[in-house]
Amino acid sequence: MKTEFQIPFDNKYKINCSFYSVNTVIKPLIIFVHGFKGFKDWGGFPYFLDKLSLEGYAALSFNFTLNGVDEKTPMDFSRLDLFAENTFSRELLELNTVINYLYGNAEKFKIDKNRIAVIGHSRGGGISILQSAGDSRIKCLAALSSVSVFDRYSDKLKQIWKKQGYIEVENSRTKQMMRLNVSLLNDIENNSHSLDIISAISKLKIPVLLIHGKEDLAVKYNEAEVLYNNSDKSKTELFLIENTGHTFGVVHPFKGTTDAFETVINKVKVFLNKNL
Repeated sequence: MKTEFQIPFDNKYKINCSFYSVNTVIKPLIIFVHGFKGFKDWGGFPYFLDKLSLEGYAALSFNFTLNGVDEKTPMDFSRLDLFAENTFSRELLELNTVINYLYGNAEKFKIDKNRIAVIGHSRGGGISILQSAGDSRIKCLAALSSVSVFDRYSDKLKQIWKKQGYIEVENSRTKQMMRLNVSLLNDIENNSHSLDIISAISKLKIPVLLIHGKEDLAVKYNEAEVLYNNSDKSKTELFLIENTGHTFGVVHPFKGTTDAFETVINKVKVFLNKNL
């Protein structure tokens, strides 16, 4: 069963959430973190979380407030004005807000607040690693197609960015040109220590699962290898999947699962059953 609700964030925005749970038995909680140009209802994410709920977990996904979608158009980027203003530090703050809310309302949601896991995809993987490094409430972490660094921009592009105040990236699916204001670059440069994913994963003392497609063109699989090489290898597993890409063959709108995506889901299930 899926229910929708909102978590207050500040005076202007609320965090839209989907909560998947099949009964009222107290159960472990999984929080899913979407990535860049993503949202909680993208493609196979709802299918993924529904499968986890049937496995006996409570699963929550949420939209970052400035991810470009809103409650009126949850499946489309209709708020590119908001998308342009997003930053990594803001996403970290919002993830922390989500965890605080669920932790504080554990009885209401019938969740075991001492058994919380985070799963992040792509940029959401990086955000999840950063949060997990400083949050003892998180007991294990799965990062899917995760980035290893947020600073992915050339010096030349940064000069243009600073000069005109923004850059634009194309959404290959919708063909929209999506603006990123210079506030994102400022966040990278001013908060390099707190946004250091490699440093964060080196500090993790919890079980970590890194899954990556060998044919990922958006985030090359060597980034997963970098994360693994900087982790506590006694607690971290790197699982590479041949012949699949960034979203494991799943598209938006969702047209059904794939062998690779089922492999991801099953691998995550085994990991959670063992460590949460």
